[in-house]
Amino acid sequence: MLTKFQYHIEQNFAQLKDKKLLLAVSGGVDSMVLLDLFYKLRFDICIVHCNFQLRGEESDADELLVREICQEGYIPYFIESFDTLEFAKENKLSIQLAARKLRYDWFHELLSENQLDYLVTAHHLDDNVETFLINFTRGTGLEGLTGIPAQNGNIIRPLLPFSREEIENYANENKIQWREDLSNASDKYFRNKLRHNIVPILKELNTGFLDSFQNTLHHLQQAESLVEDASELVYEKVVEVKENQLEIHLNSLLQFKNYKAYLYQWLKDYGFSAWNDIYDLVEAQSGKQVFSETHILLKDREKLILTERKSIDKSEVFIIESLDSKVNIPLKLRFYKGVNIFETVSNCIFVDESKIKFPLTIRKWQEGDYFYPLGMNGKKKLSKYFKDEKYSLLDKENQWLLCSEDQIIWVIGKRADNRFTSKETTHNSIKIVLEE
Repeated sequence: MLTKFQYHIEQNFAQLKDKKLLLAVSGGVDSMVLLDLFYKLRFDICIVHCNFQLRGEESDADELLVREICQEGYIPYFIESFDTLEFAKENKLSIQLAARKLRYDWFHELLSENQLDYLVTAHHLDDNVETFLINFTRGTGLEGLTGIPAQNGNIIRPLLPFSREEIENYANENKIQWREDLSNASDKYFRNKLRHNIVPILKELNTGFLDSFQNTLHHLQQAESLVEDASELVYEKVVEVKENQLEIHLNSLLQFKNYKAYLYQWLKDYGFSAWNDIYDLVEAQSGKQVFSETHILLKDREKLILTERKSIDKSEVFIIESLDSKVNIPLKLRFYKGVNIFETVSNCIFVDESKIKFPLTIRKWQEGDYFYPLGMNGKKKLSKYFKDEKYSLLDKENQWLLCSEDQIIWVIGKRADNRFTSKETTHNSIKIVLEE
């Protein structure tokens, strides 16, 4: 196995040469074999071990084994104990998710602090089978059926082509010490049920099951690559990227019969799960929305607009005490006194100083707001102005108003109020500029 592993590294992970590697070692057979292989191939390694304090003396014995092996081989190591149960309780996570978050947060911290290049884990072929079956059983897209990635950023998994049987045979032949996690024998966890009850049947039905599985993964990965290529090509034709949002143009999207697949491909990384609701959004009335924990997808006429989900506090008010104020939040406004009057434009207005009263305020719109739009006769409800200007729901939520005694001076960046605008007879004008 050592020769096969060395060839695999040379062919697929040549970048590891002369790099500093952090090996995650639990004390189990997989990670102890990983340690032995990299040690014999003389890589620059150090070891990281997490004691999650979930199995009492057994957890401490795992830690002791890893510590002793590292000391015998003069291998640098990092060991940390975690109160996993308390962390899971505080963060409302399952024990498995809590342990995963604790270890990977710490791993990345070690990589950064110690200028290490890669984290190396001991995931192997049987782990890949189990992950495939878990995703398949729970329902997934194509990416959930392509297996554990051999490399994900600076995380490397070089044992993926090797089966659990190969690894255990190597450990026995080379008299490698390891510790057996007794919880692996329990069917309490879904992964263990698959490992003990389903995978053995698949191997019995097909003695070459693992080889067949690897071939299938290869075909699925090639298919995923084709999907990504097609998705990128259609994306360029259909999606417009703006500063704070994506706009999916439906007239262009619906030219493709498989438009649902493209929507899934583009939106899957934004935390959405209600896919039928998203697909229905295409034919829904303007204003309908679908939410994930982090984003909003809004139907706005002939577009779907994706934007980050922010808590909108319409009661939030920013105070401008005087002309000398420099406003940077929530917008960058600058005030200039005694300037000549020029034409008012979207990012610059001229107001009559005698008609405004400090402190001015910047706030969001409220129901019942109205103003006297420059260039029009009479007043207009702000809600009607938004409708006429074809504001989306997101545009409305993001619009700020400059006010004097709660009367609108400026729909900032859009339209000034005629009541406050400088005229030819104005003696003292103030120029207000919205800067980028």
